[in-house]
Amino acid sequence: MDALLAFKASLSDQRGALAAWNTTAALCSWPGVTCSLKHKHRVAVLNLTSGGLAGKIAPSVGNLTFLKILDLSQNKFHGEMPSSIGYLSRLRHIDLSGNSFHGDVNNAGLNNCTGLEAINLDFNLFTGNIPAWLGRLSKLKIIHLERNNFTGIIPPSLTNLSELEQIYFGKNHLHGAIPEGLGSLGSLAYVSLGLNHLSGTIPTALFNLSSLVGFSVAANELDGKLPSDLGDHVPHLMGLFLGLNSFTGSLPASLVNATQIRFLDISFNNITGTVPPEIGMLCPEVLNFKSNQLMETTAQDWEFMTFLTNCTRLRFLSIQANMLGGMLPSSVGNLSAHLQQFIFGFNKISGKLPFGISNLVGLNVLDFPHNQLTGVLPDSIGRLNLLQQLYFNNNQFSGSMPSSLGNLTRLLVLSAGSNKFKGALPTGLGNLQEITEADFSNNKFSGTLPKEIFNLSTLSNTLDLSNNFLVGSLPPEVGSLTKLTYMYVSMNNLSGPLPDTLSYCQSLIELKLDHNYFNSTIPSSISKMQGLTFLNLSKNALSGVVPQELGLMDGIQELYLAHNYLYGHIPESLQNMASLYRLDLSFNNLDGKVPSQGVFSNVTGFLFEGNSRLCGGNSELRLPPCPPLESMEHKKKRHFIIAIAIPIVGAILCLSVMLVFFTRRKETKAQSTSTSGFQLMGDNYPRVTYVELAQGTGGFATANLIGRGMHGSVYKCHLLLNNMMTTVAVKVFDLQQTGCSKSFLAECEALSKVRHRNLISVITCCSSSDSSQNDFKALVFEFMPNGNLDSWLHPDVHDASRQLQGLTLMQRLNIAVDIVDALDYLHNNWEPPIVHCDLKPSNILLNEDLVAHVGNFGLAKILSEPAAEQLINSNSSNGIRGTIGYVAPEYGEGGQVSSRGDVYSFGCAILELFIGKAPTHDMFRDGLTLQKHAKDAFPGMLMQIVDPVLLSIEEASASSLLDGSNTMEHTSNAMFSVIEVALSCSKHAPTKRMCIGD
Repeated sequence: MDALLAFKASLSDQRGALAAWNTTAALCSWPGVTCSLKHKHRVAVLNLTSGGLAGKIAPSVGNLTFLKILDLSQNKFHGEMPSSIGYLSRLRHIDLSGNSFHGDVNNAGLNNCTGLEAINLDFNLFTGNIPAWLGRLSKLKIIHLERNNFTGIIPPSLTNLSELEQIYFGKNHLHGAIPEGLGSLGSLAYVSLGLNHLSGTIPTALFNLSSLVGFSVAANELDGKLPSDLGDHVPHLMGLFLGLNSFTGSLPASLVNATQIRFLDISFNNITGTVPPEIGMLCPEVLNFKSNQLMETTAQDWEFMTFLTNCTRLRFLSIQANMLGGMLPSSVGNLSAHLQQFIFGFNKISGKLPFGISNLVGLNVLDFPHNQLTGVLPDSIGRLNLLQQLYFNNNQFSGSMPSSLGNLTRLLVLSAGSNKFKGALPTGLGNLQEITEADFSNNKFSGTLPKEIFNLSTLSNTLDLSNNFLVGSLPPEVGSLTKLTYMYVSMNNLSGPLPDTLSYCQSLIELKLDHNYFNSTIPSSISKMQGLTFLNLSKNALSGVVPQELGLMDGIQELYLAHNYLYGHIPESLQNMASLYRLDLSFNNLDGKVPSQGVFSNVTGFLFEGNSRLCGGNSELRLPPCPPLESMEHKKKRHFIIAIAIPIVGAILCLSVMLVFFTRRKETKAQSTSTSGFQLMGDNYPRVTYVELAQGTGGFATANLIGRGMHGSVYKCHLLLNNMMTTVAVKVFDLQQTGCSKSFLAECEALSKVRHRNLISVITCCSSSDSSQNDFKALVFEFMPNGNLDSWLHPDVHDASRQLQGLTLMQRLNIAVDIVDALDYLHNNWEPPIVHCDLKPSNILLNEDLVAHVGNFGLAKILSEPAAEQLINSNSSNGIRGTIGYVAPEYGEGGQVSSRGDVYSFGCAILELFIGKAPTHDMFRDGLTLQKHAKDAFPGMLMQIVDPVLLSIEEASASSLLDGSNTMEHTSNAMFSVIEVALSCSKHAPTKRMCIGD
C-alpha cells in the first residue's frame, strides 16, 4: 500500500483514475490493482492503461516484489525508467507503450528481470542501442520497441531466444544487416523492421520459417533479388511488406504456395519482368505493385489478372506506374464485386477499356490516367454508383461522354481532361451533387455550357473547361459556384457579356476566361471578388473603359486584359492594387497618361505595347511625354486670377494659423495624435486619441484583454469610426520594455506599406500621452473574432472558458495556404521585400470565417532600405530576430536576415498546425526536435504523430460515410504532402529550403 500511494503521489491524475486509492478501501479493490490468489495482499498485476496519468514513475514501484504484470501503456508518463524495476524478479510482462519515456534502456535494470516473457516499449522516446542482454532473457517471447529513437544494429544475441515469437523494431534508426541467426528461431511469427536504415539482403533462412505470419521490412535500404522459393516454406504468412527498398529481379512465382497471404506490398522497388500468372491465385485483400518496372505486352502476360478473378476477398489492387502495355484483358470485369480501389494509371496500356469493368460495383476509386486507351468510354460505367474518385485523363478516348456519368451521385472527383471527347457535355452531370473537382479540359467538346454544371454548389476545388469548342454565353448560374477556388474556361468559342453574377464567386483564386469572344464591357462588380489573385480576360472582344473599381482588388497578383477593344485612360486607382506584379494591357485602344505611382513605380512585368496613344509613366516604359494640358492663353488667365487670389488667401491662412495655434494650446497633451507613427503611415488614416481608446476598452480593463505578447497587450475596443461604432483590436505597447518604441515604429513602417487579404489590416495608430502624462503608443487593427491560431492548437494552455471545437483538415489546409500567400506577397510581390522575422501560431489571427491573417510586424525587416533597416532592429541584445523554436538556425549563428528565415518559421508553424505540438514542447529534448520528430515518422508512421484532435474530427466525419476508410486514406495522403513540404521548408541549411514561391 505504501509503495502504491507513493506511486500515486508522484503523478498528475486529472481524470481521477486513482481517486479510490486511499487507506479507507481495501488494497486489492483499488482500480487497476489485482492481488495474488496465493499470496493475499500481494500485488500481482498493476494495469493502469489509458488512465490519463502524467508524471514520472516513482522508484517505490520496485517494492511490489510479487508483481507479474506491469501495464502503464497509453498515458503521459515521462522521464527515465527507474532502475528499481530491476527488483521485480517475478515480472513476466511489462508494457510502457504510448508514453514519453526517454533515456537508455540499458540503465533501467530490466536485465535482472530474468523471467520476462513480454516487453512493450513502443511509441516512446528511448535512445541508445537495443540492449544485447535481451538475448540472455531466455523466456522472452515478445519484444516491442517500435517508434523510438534506438540506434545501432539489431543485436545478434537475439538469436539465442529460442521461444521468441514477435520482434517489432520498426520506426527507429537502426542500421546494418538483418542477423542471419533470426532464421533459426523456430517460433518466430512476426518480424517488423520497417522504417529504419537497414541494408544488405534479407537472410534466406527467414523465409524458411514455417511459423512466420507477418514480415515487414518496408522503407529501408535493402537490396538484392527476392529468393525464387520465397513462398515455399511459409504456409502461415499473411502479410509481406517489402515496399520502398531497392529489390531487383523478378517476382517469385513460388509466392502462390503462401496460400494465407492477405497483404502483399512490393511497391517502389525495381522489380522487373512480367507478373507470374500464379500471383493471381494468391487471393490477397491488398495487392500493391505500384512504381516498379513490370512489363506486360501480350494477353498471356496478363494472365495473372484472369486468375485474380477467383479472388473474392480482393479489396485493393494497384499496378500503377510500371511499364505495363498491351490491352487490359476483358477478364477484369470478373474481378471481385467487393474490390474498392482499382488503380492502373501511368502505364502504356492501349486498346479499349473493357465494358465489363462496370461489373465492379464495389469500387470507390477507379484510377487509370496517363495510358493510351482508345475508343469510347462505356456507358455502363454509370453502374459504378459507389464511385467517389474517377480518373481517366490523359488517354485517347473519343466519342461522346456517356450521359450515365450523371448516375455517379457520390462522385467527389471527375478527371476527364486531355482526351478526344466531342459533342455536348451531358446535362446529367448536374446530378453530381457531391462533386468537388471536375476536369473536362483539352477535349473537343462543343455546344453550349450546361447550366446544370454551374448549379453544382459543392464544386470547391477546380472546374476546368478550357481548350474545347464550347459556344454560347457564360450562364448567370455561374454565380452558384460560391465555393469554387479555380475556374478555367479559356480557349473556347464563348461569347456574350460577362454576367454580373460572376462576382458571387467569392472563393475564386484564379479565373481564366481568355481566348474567347466575350464582348460588352468588363463588369465593375468583378471588383467584389476580393480573393482573386489571377484574372485573365485577354484575347476577347471586350470594349469600354477599364473600370475604376478594379483598383479595389488589392489582392490580385496577375491581371491580363490584352488583345481586347478597351479604350480611355488607365485608371489611377490601379496604383492601389498592392499585390499586382503582372499587368498586361497591350493591344487595346488605351490613351492618356500611364500612372507612375504605387505599383506603377516598378513596371517590371507590366505590358502596354499596342496602345499608340499612351504617354508618360515610368521612364522604363520609354513612352513619349504627355502634351501640356492647357494653352498659353489659359495660363495667362490663371496667373491673373492667382495674382489677385494670393493676398486674399494669404490673409485667410494667417487667420487660420492663429486660430489653430490658440485652439491647440487649449487641447490637453493626452489628446495629441500628431506622431511619428503618422509620419510613417501617412495622413490618410483616421485620428484617434488616448481618451477614445481608454473609453472603448473600459479603461483597458482585464475583461477586454485579448492577449499579451513580447511588446505589449492587445485589447478588444469599441471605437467610433466613420460615424459607426466598430469593434477593433488595440495593441498597447509596453514602453518600459527595451525596444518597444522601435517595435512600434517598425509596425507602422511595415503595415503602412502593405495590403493583402492575409495580412492583418491596420486601421490607425495613436502616439500620445496617457492620463498620467506618460508616453503612450498603440496600433488599432481590424478585430479578429476567432483569436490566434495558437489558442486553437493548444486550448489547454489558454482560457479554459473558450469552447474551441478543433480545426478540421480542410480548415488547417486553408490556414496554411493563407499564411504562405501572405509570405509570398511580402517576399516576392512587394518592393522592397519584407521579412516578417517572427512567424508563429500566436501571430496568425483568424477572422470569423477562419481566414488567416499574419500579424505582429514588430521584428519585421524591410530589405534593401538602409533607413528602414536602421529603424527596425530586434530588441535582442545578440541581434537574433524571432522566437525560440521558430527562429531560423542561421540567425543564431550570426547569419543575415533573409526570406529563407521566414520559410524556416513557416515550416515549424505548419508542423505544429498538423502535429499539434509546439517546437518548445517538453518532449523535445536530448536532441529531439519537432522537425526530427516529424522526419522520423515520415512517411510510414506519420499518422501516429498527427494531432489527435484532427484525427478524431476526421474519424468522426468518416464514420458518417459509407466508406470511412477511404476518407481516412485521403487524410493520410494529405498529411504526407503537407509534412513533406513542411520538412523541406525547415531544413537546417537555408539554401536547401523551398522557396516560398514554390
